[in-house]
Amino acid sequence: MAKLKRFGRGEVQPHEDYGFFGPGSVVWKVWSYPTAPTVGFQRAVVVEELDPPLVAAVHATQGIYRRARTRYDRTLRYFAMVAFAGTREVCQAADVLVKVHSKAIGELPYGGGTYDANDPASQLWIQLTGWHSILYAYEKYGPGKLTEQEETEYWEACALAAELQTCSPDDVPRSREGIRAYFADMRPRLSASPIARQAMNHLLRTELVLPPTPWWAKPASLAVARAQRIATIATLPRWMRELAGIRQSRLLDTLIVPVMKTAFALAHLSPRLELLLIGRLSPSTVPVIAPMKLGIPPRTREVLTPAEARARHGYPRPAEAHLDLRARQAARVFEHGKAPSDQGLIESQEILGPLA
Repeated sequence: MAKLKRFGRGEVQPHEDYGFFGPGSVVWKVWSYPTAPTVGFQRAVVVEELDPPLVAAVHATQGIYRRARTRYDRTLRYFAMVAFAGTREVCQAADVLVKVHSKAIGELPYGGGTYDANDPASQLWIQLTGWHSILYAYEKYGPGKLTEQEETEYWEACALAAELQTCSPDDVPRSREGIRAYFADMRPRLSASPIARQAMNHLLRTELVLPPTPWWAKPASLAVARAQRIATIATLPRWMRELAGIRQSRLLDTLIVPVMKTAFALAHLSPRLELLLIGRLSPSTVPVIAPMKLGIPPRTREVLTPAEARARHGYPRPAEAHLDLRARQAARVFEHGKAPSDQGLIESQEILGPLA
């Protein structure tokens, strides 16, 4: 990723089609801005940890601690695929993700009960925190608020993308007021348990996902990481910070805004610079977004719905996918007291990127 010429049009492979949104969509507008893979994505994964079932799954796998950079890379690649990749690629990724999540099951460490990463409620929480955080960062550190029409389109697109998860698109709010109501309803269920606080503070350490740098570049790299941490915390409401034990002054909250707005606006002036920067955070994401950034059209210039894509490419709805595997994993864990198998996780490497 060191040279801009690597992003020449001849080196970038086009997608098969425009995916589920395409040029001119509000999704491409918001998700292509440099706030998305940085503050927006970091905010999403930090906020998610307040959900007890989700953080239980995260803690059980230890992936964010053992392989922080590859975990960030793989997750961001999937987010980007939903927004920008061809429909066949996305359906394949959504399908294998059900397999990956089939091993994220077990007993809740606090309060009793069980968790399952494929549970529709958990998937809805991930979907809404992700899409809300990407939009929030865009509004705070990017061009500003969407028009009323754009915002309606954005949440309709969020519901469409929910068809790629095990949750129901019918449960996705279609307005800002609906999203606020959802989070207000979720608030009593959220908990900053010891493992949640540990995960949130760990995920705020941006330096852990940056590549190794020579000694002379480390001060600049740490400064960038520190700025992103400040910017991400500044997007968190006070009640959430207090719940998680995260502290930051109102002065820093205010001062970071013009700094980040300027930095993101300058980066957005050059698509190749954006690709270089994203390549440092998530190398696996670059091939997904490069065609969009460089204006390389797909082999077929069409946009499909998830239903049309499933019918064309032969994939079931995620909620109905791999039920036998999920049942076998549940039996291993809850009936026989064994660890779940790694089926799906190994297979996912060709689609979502390497595990290490």
